[in-house]
Amino acid sequence: MSVDQDHVPSPCIRVCWVDPRTGLCAGCLRTLDEIARWGGMSPHARRSLLAELPGRSSRPVG
Repeated sequence: MSVDQDHVPSPCIRVCWVDPRTGLCAGCLRTLDEIARWGGMSPHARRSLLAELPGRSSRPVG
């Protein structure tokens, strides 16, 4: 696999606010732990996490 195929861009959109009720960032829908671990995650783990994020936006709040 080439370097370009290994690159998985961060989902960060620079709207950094963590909802205390859900524990998710309002911008990227990741937890603080996921944000902190992103730099050390494998490309496969990053892609897996990215696949989960769309479902998080429809979670009920509260």
